[in-house]
Amino acid sequence: MEFDPTRPKWTQIADVIRQRIATGEYPPNHLISETRLEQEFGVARVTVRKVTAALREEGLIVTTHGMGSFVTGQRPTT
Repeated sequence: MEFDPTRPKWTQIADVIRQRIATGEYPPNHLISETRLEQEFGVARVTVRKVTAALREEGLIVTTHGMGSFVTGQRPTT
């Protein structure tokens, strides 16, 4: 992915994940792996954690301690 230098990386990654949820590429109960996101986007874990925190606040994912973050049934509002 080519990042826009005028926007924080975490917001751009969050946009990609929102789009994947909206299109059904990430269906309800899909595991959002922090490790996979780190590798896919070439960013640090702290960046990925900002993404998951934002998506949690929006109700798009839920995180269960010891299990991971999963897509809820809610769709993003655009």
